[in-house]
Amino acid sequence: MATINTFRTLFFTAVVVLGCKIGYGQVNSRKSIAYCASQINKTLGQLPADGVKNIPRSILSGQQQWQFISYQDWCSGFWPGILWYAYEGTKDAKFKALADEASRALKPLSLHKAEDHDLGFQIFNSYGNGYRLTGNPEYKEVLLAAADTLATLFNPKVGTILSWPRSVPNMEWPQHNTIIDNMINLELLFWASKNGGSKNLYEIAVSHAKVTLKNHFRPDYTSYHAVVYDRETGMKIKGVTHQGYADDSMWARGQAWAIYGYTMCYRETGDTEFLDFAQKVTDVYLQRLPVDLVPYWDFNDPAIPKAPRDASAAAVVSSALLELSTLVKDKKKALNYREKAGKMIRSLSSSAYRSGEKNSAFLLHSTGHKPKGSEVDASIIYADYYYLEALLRLQRLQKGLGLAEALE
Repeated sequence: MATINTFRTLFFTAVVVLGCKIGYGQVNSRKSIAYCASQINKTLGQLPADGVKNIPRSILSGQQQWQFISYQDWCSGFWPGILWYAYEGTKDAKFKALADEASRALKPLSLHKAEDHDLGFQIFNSYGNGYRLTGNPEYKEVLLAAADTLATLFNPKVGTILSWPRSVPNMEWPQHNTIIDNMINLELLFWASKNGGSKNLYEIAVSHAKVTLKNHFRPDYTSYHAVVYDRETGMKIKGVTHQGYADDSMWARGQAWAIYGYTMCYRETGDTEFLDFAQKVTDVYLQRLPVDLVPYWDFNDPAIPKAPRDASAAAVVSSALLELSTLVKDKKKALNYREKAGKMIRSLSSSAYRSGEKNSAFLLHSTGHKPKGSEVDASIIYADYYYLEALLRLQRLQKGLGLAEALE
């Protein structure tokens, strides 16, 4: 027993030393998770007692009050997801009960006709985290139903899931549109195919990822926000933007979805094409970041350096990079990714980006829909979700755990 304990001590000492050497060890994940929990407690005091719109979405620049949404909004899954992560990080049963209640409000989404592709954001972030942490069979039923609902948007003639089954400007409705955000929703399909759902769900997810890989990226591996396809022939009509600066610009959060999505696709499939591509879309992003590694909302906005930042993109990428660092074979590259993730998290955890006493969110300075003038330089719920996810992943690595292992 003494020998085993000595080995463990040496192992975890080596992990901590290595972590400090490459940067992420300088972030106190435990204290940062506690900060998030304290901010959640503040938000709980703002929640409406009843009503249709009672899910936090954003706090506009200079304000302190959350803007609330209904369960049908694409951002509805991030709040229950945050509560599940808070339970995971603190072991406080209060957060578990709140997460269960908040998740159950989203159940109708799994049963209704799909209104758009966002079921992964909505259901996997809520029920998916709940099932992972509790094994509740009721949650599993909702997840499987939601995956089947999402799959109804798949067009086999194109090979991707339809993102918006309705008229959206510049998308040439009724042609088939796919946005880069949809890469995140594939995780629900992968999970379902391995947990009692149809094996066809796996094939749909792989097809979507491969067709997107082929058509959604420019020669330099920067991503279009949206691609429009002929719904009958599957031919690509055009690549455009909806939320970025221009059709040919690198919208920061869109590139972040690509980094996160292809990293996840490799984890789920073991297909090295996805691992190689995840590194390509990551490297072009990292090469163009400002010094603090928090991007401007669009890398091609001519107003830089006076353009708004997007902390949400940094949160998404920091979480993705921690996972990517565990998957790449090249040790030097793995260390670089992990070091960059640590620096991103340190920036987000600084007074420049934390909300602190300014409001009850975790982070400031995210940008939602700049062309529309919506949620610019705001606190946004998905930034908080991925920031807390990154902290939990960081804590595992600091403890020498795998990302799929339960926190002690």
